[in-house]
Amino acid sequence: MTDIDSNVGPDADVESDDLELSDSERTALHNLQLSIEHMHRAYGTLLEFHHELGHAMDHMSDAEDHLRTADHEGWANELRDDLLPAGAISDQWTFELVEEFSSEFLDEVDAFEESVRDELADGVDHVTERRQKRQLRERAERDE
Repeated sequence: MTDIDSNVGPDADVESDDLELSDSERTALHNLQLSIEHMHRAYGTLLEFHHELGHAMDHMSDAEDHLRTADHEGWANELRDDLLPAGAISDQWTFELVEEFSSEFLDEVDAFEESVRDELADGVDHVTERRQKRQLRERAERDE
């Protein structure tokens, strides 16, 4: 078996067991970490929605041009006047949703998680995973 250096990466010199966390604190930090990861994934999904809707609107704009070329001015005008300038949700464009989610929610949640982690775990991230890594490596070394 290859000897894996456990002192690699951020916070490598800090063992999660050295932090003197209660089980509840460790679990809370783990749940906060998971929530942050899921929120960032949700943000990615929101960005994907923003890009997909933008592509859809580009096609709608092309349809307007073709309707106009085919002498369907009424439908072309309806696209131009009503649908293309409309916002996706409550008259907001998707870029506004992306900006609001990022600046008014995601940044606040990230800052909260970081402040809790700083206070409880000296800023060490992924305390549960670090403990699991150590335990699995110790078990592997014992069983060699």
